[in-house]
Amino acid sequence: MPDATPPNLLGLAPAALAGYCAGHGEKPFRARQLSQWLHQRLEDDVDRMTDLGKAFRATLATHARIAAPDVIRDSTASDGTRKWLLDAGNGNAVEAVYIPEDDRGTLCISSQAGCALDCAFCSTGKQGFNRNLATAEIVGQLWHANRTLLADGVTAPWVEAGRAPITNVVMMGMGEPLVNFDNVVAALQLFLDDNAYGLSRRRVTLSTSGIVPMIDRLAAEAPVALAVSLHAPNDALRDRLVPINRVHPLASLMDACRRYLPHAPRDFVTFEYVMLDGVNDAPEHAAQLVELTRDVPCKFNLIPFNAFPGSEFRVSPRERIASFRKQLQDAGYTATIRKTRGDDIDAACGQLAGQVQDRTKRRLATRIVAAGAP
Repeated sequence: MPDATPPNLLGLAPAALAGYCAGHGEKPFRARQLSQWLHQRLEDDVDRMTDLGKAFRATLATHARIAAPDVIRDSTASDGTRKWLLDAGNGNAVEAVYIPEDDRGTLCISSQAGCALDCAFCSTGKQGFNRNLATAEIVGQLWHANRTLLADGVTAPWVEAGRAPITNVVMMGMGEPLVNFDNVVAALQLFLDDNAYGLSRRRVTLSTSGIVPMIDRLAAEAPVALAVSLHAPNDALRDRLVPINRVHPLASLMDACRRYLPHAPRDFVTFEYVMLDGVNDAPEHAAQLVELTRDVPCKFNLIPFNAFPGSEFRVSPRERIASFRKQLQDAGYTATIRKTRGDDIDAACGQLAGQVQDRTKRRLATRIVAAGAP
């Protein structure tokens, strides 16, 4: 008889999948085989998992399920960027974005339905917060993207025949990943596992607004490449733009970055900095950034602000962004200007909005963040 709510196999990290198989009397190698069917061959029909025993396949058919979030809308931009609006239940939806480049295929993944942090310049934050995504819903975004792109015959120079086209994952979609710590770490473990997606730690990036205690936990449990949404060079301005700064101010955030680096797959932290006209883009702001990060090995990714309805901000003029970058480069930093991708389908940085219901949960989520708990 089928279980009332059988586990979704896409959400079982390697150790959990091994435990699941052992619980059904299977030897450890079965977990490795099952993981390869799920995450490498992207199979959702247990009857086609032909090297699993018949009895085990029957068990899986009645005591497990394989389900990614349902697709509500599938949009492709003029530059090839593709965005999926995915059903998160109870009227909620999240977004995942595929960004093809010359040498890689990157998937931007969401971790929450909405976001509690309410950054002033972010469309997602303006929608409020409903809930954390389960591990299966996070992993399901990568599973769906690979499966769909392969089925659609997507080809690119980096794609080997029959291999998944996603080479890089960035946790930069809707939500603050470190507030959903346990589910996100389980997903990261699957992204990195050789019997699952097999991505290198250098090719998986987690972006955080600066939840200091969770940065330390990430260093211990799943140290992938770290990006920090900085956006301001002093506490007064960052308190306004990134409210979590009132809980974890810049001095403690820089200390956390220093502690993270010995565990990181790269020898630097990436600081993301959205360029806001007349707000954070003056020469004195660049000088303050240099002083703030003087002893933190880092690079800067300058992001032209992408407008959304109701926003109070405008993008900095192109010349001012270029001048800001040059000031950082002259101080010895690597500084890049992020190319805007998918803005004609609202898939650019800061534009992801999805659908979020029950926004009254924002206050509760903010208290959880303030307490430093996932």
